[in-house]
Amino acid sequence: MAKSAEPRTLRAAHEIATERLPAPDANLSVWLAFRQANARMYEKVADVDRGHHHEALYWAGYERRKAGEVSAEIQGSKSKSE
Repeated sequence: MAKSAEPRTLRAAHEIATERLPAPDANLSVWLAFRQANARMYEKVADVDRGHHHEALYWAGYERRKAGEVSAEIQGSKSKSE
């Protein structure tokens, strides 16, 4: 699937998320952007892949929770450096 194309199925969204997965040691800001983009992508997929609507919403929520964890980690590391 072309990277610029919007996924139309949950499966395609999973494939895109896997393709753009950052390196484990990537900067936290890279991970935050990845999680936020995934949440938006899964929310859009929930609207078009109606057969997987609830599952796509689950994944959107999961990615939002993970983004929140990364954001908290970023804030924690800023507090330690001050």
